[in-house]
Amino acid sequence: MELPKNFDWATAENRWYQYWLTNKYFKSTPDEREPYTIVIPPPNVTGVLHMGHMLNNTIQDVLIRKARMQGKNACWVPGTDHASIATEAKVVAMLKEKGINKSDLSRTEFLKYAWEWKEKYGGIILQQLQTLGASCDWDRTRFTMEDNMSQAVIDVFIDMYNKGHIYRGVRMVNWDPQGLTALSDEEVIHKEADSQLVYIKYYLQGSTTEFLTVATTRPETIMGDTALCVNPTDERYHPFIGKQVTIPLVNRTITVIADEYVDKEFGTGVLKVTPAHDINDYNLGIKHKLKTIDVLTNEGKISDAAGLYVGLDRFACRKQIIKDLTEKELVVKIENTKNKVGYSERTNAVIEPKLSMQWFLKMENLATPALENVMNDNIQLFPDKFKNTYRHWMENVHDWCISRQLWWGQRIPAWYNADGDTVVCNTLAEAEKLFTDKNQSIVNIHQDEDVLDTWFSSWLWPISVFDGFKNPDGADINYYYPTNDLVTAPEILFFWVARMVMAGYEYRGEMPFKRVYLTGIVRDKQGRKMSKSLGNSPDPLDLITQFGADGVRMGLLMCSPAGNDLLYDDSYCEQGRNFTNKVWNAYRLIQQWKVDASLATPTVNTIANEWFESKFNQQLVIINDHYDKLRMSDAAMATYKLVWDDFCAWYLEMVKPAYTNGEAASVDVTTYNTAIIYFEKLLKLMHPFMPFVTEELWHIIKERSVTEAILISTWPVVNAVNAEQLAHFEFTQNLVSELRNVRNSKGISPKEKLNITYDFSATTNVLQDVVIKLANIDAISNATEKPNGAIAIALNGISFYVPLTGNIDVVAEREKLTKELEYNKGFLSSVMIKLSNEKFVANAKAELIANENKKKTDAESKIKQLEEELLSL
Repeated sequence: MELPKNFDWATAENRWYQYWLTNKYFKSTPDEREPYTIVIPPPNVTGVLHMGHMLNNTIQDVLIRKARMQGKNACWVPGTDHASIATEAKVVAMLKEKGINKSDLSRTEFLKYAWEWKEKYGGIILQQLQTLGASCDWDRTRFTMEDNMSQAVIDVFIDMYNKGHIYRGVRMVNWDPQGLTALSDEEVIHKEADSQLVYIKYYLQGSTTEFLTVATTRPETIMGDTALCVNPTDERYHPFIGKQVTIPLVNRTITVIADEYVDKEFGTGVLKVTPAHDINDYNLGIKHKLKTIDVLTNEGKISDAAGLYVGLDRFACRKQIIKDLTEKELVVKIENTKNKVGYSERTNAVIEPKLSMQWFLKMENLATPALENVMNDNIQLFPDKFKNTYRHWMENVHDWCISRQLWWGQRIPAWYNADGDTVVCNTLAEAEKLFTDKNQSIVNIHQDEDVLDTWFSSWLWPISVFDGFKNPDGADINYYYPTNDLVTAPEILFFWVARMVMAGYEYRGEMPFKRVYLTGIVRDKQGRKMSKSLGNSPDPLDLITQFGADGVRMGLLMCSPAGNDLLYDDSYCEQGRNFTNKVWNAYRLIQQWKVDASLATPTVNTIANEWFESKFNQQLVIINDHYDKLRMSDAAMATYKLVWDDFCAWYLEMVKPAYTNGEAASVDVTTYNTAIIYFEKLLKLMHPFMPFVTEELWHIIKERSVTEAILISTWPVVNAVNAEQLAHFEFTQNLVSELRNVRNSKGISPKEKLNITYDFSATTNVLQDVVIKLANIDAISNATEKPNGAIAIALNGISFYVPLTGNIDVVAEREKLTKELEYNKGFLSSVMIKLSNEKFVANAKAELIANENKKKTDAESKIKQLEEELLSL
């Protein structure tokens, strides 16, 4: 059966994926083999496939497929994250479309809608990963809010509380006025914004002329001011320390205090202290025992405590206050400025620093082993440049705010009675018993309304996916844990990776994974991060339709070194698709050969077979080393070059039969069989990157049983490498390339035969049969002198001569060479003028002078060559 010209991925991808699923090739259970385990970074249940997912999951699949072929028990655990904030926002939006407000529902009613939404939309991204070819063990799919995993989260909270690691208190948190919840520092995105720096007059008490000027970007918080603060070393303000000033508009007096925290150079050097609305002001307030006035509601509106502008939105209030201050001549000036503003990662609302009663996890003790075991490389980061970032975070770790004011998530297992006492346990019955045992009231026992931060479930992921909390001595957790490799993005190195390391050492006494591969960010050609709002992110499924999954996978990986951002362009996927078709057509060529068992193997084919055996093994060593060092892009590129350059451009060109009058000659059995053996080896090397086309061709080559799929075939082993043979062939390749260049530069047809001469005693590196076939040479003869009318080729100090008189238009060639000679003489003259300029030589950098001298030498060499060529004509 003759194959079509191009690989039909549209039909093959689904066919082979279903074949793999049907035969349960992805399924893993503990056995006597060495395990190789990856847990997927669980995408949000709200998510759909984007370019970052494509890159991340392709890398994971490549690692899993290679491990499977190496005979390891490869287990890739998939799953999704319940994503409290994002999912609740989706459900609230869905309800609004139905005319239902969350506030009109009970918690139980809301959660019913949330679960319905999850069941309908929550599996989309996992289905999309199958389109990419992800070979996950889908029977092991987990969800962070399924019963066992939620119970693990609750149990860990209770355990941490009992150990004294978890506490409840009023602290300054990042408050999302749209999501109506606290956020951790890692959930806040800081962006540069245009702001106004308003210089406001604070008059000294009882004075109408003397005032201090305060510069602020947040005049809407002046109702919460409880002090002004200056630096004690700032002589400008010594007379004012301890005096009273009046807050403009509010007409409440506050004291001027002194603290070295104040930057004398910023603004006027006078700071308004608003402890309820800035973390640094909050710390100053604690230090100086200042009153705290919270002037903003949870929704970001002015509160009753402000006394003015009550109910007005914070940004509307800012505009109104500036207007009112200006009208009362209380503004000195207004400057436009740029400053960093925090935004909610999920809702994009501007974050408010806010005092709030929250639950916190102490991090310092948990961070110690997590830091130590990354810095000593027990856990390796790839690339290791991220170790410094990791260390900085871990050495400056803050307590983790783990409570969220939401309904979707694991509800905090804290219980309160009518007196405000607290116990932490699983159930109401347990709470009653604990209160009773402590001789405390059991009246009006109720559970905390908040849920836990989503990351408080995902930090347990490598343990909980194997039910390591429910069954710590179970077969799964003791076989698959610690896992091998984690592939994730550097922006969640602390968010998620560091916390999983903490949980691993706290609950298993060992690392959760051995290596962490940190991908780069996929950006557009302008370097911008891809996003829906910018409209610069292609739909990955459209790319798969256009270029095939194999083309997209290979295209992305060849251009994505670990930790470096990828400036995406469709040409990458196009390159991957072209490679897919190159592989396809390589087999089409072999398939069309007519085999004649009576033929002997030509010398050139024997040379080709021996050379490619060594070349394959040489490159296999390199490719394996790239894999071992998680240089995935390098592994992909080395595989690409081995196939495209070495196999297709050189090996097949050497062994393919000659064509006479459009009819191919027959090939011998050894040549055909050897070509198939090498092609099958290459298919195995390509399979992790390009699973679909390799499985398709694997079964086209010959009929295979379900136990013989390429997906479960054996990864090639490294055999002997003949270094001398490789050196001879490399020399021969260079000679063939130079001969082809001569043809191109002289306009000689590839079909026209040439002759070459050289001194046979000067080198034994030339594989003459290869040169004759690949360069279309009629004869190679021994000569120590340059023949008349010949062009010289110099390789490693050895001269090869190509007589051209009979192959070219001598008059036209002489005219061409003369023009080229004149150009090079003119170029040399300009270089000599520069080098003879004493001022230039005296002042120019050494490398610049060296560069000019190189230009001089190259031009002189070129002129000599052209003069010799003209002489020979």
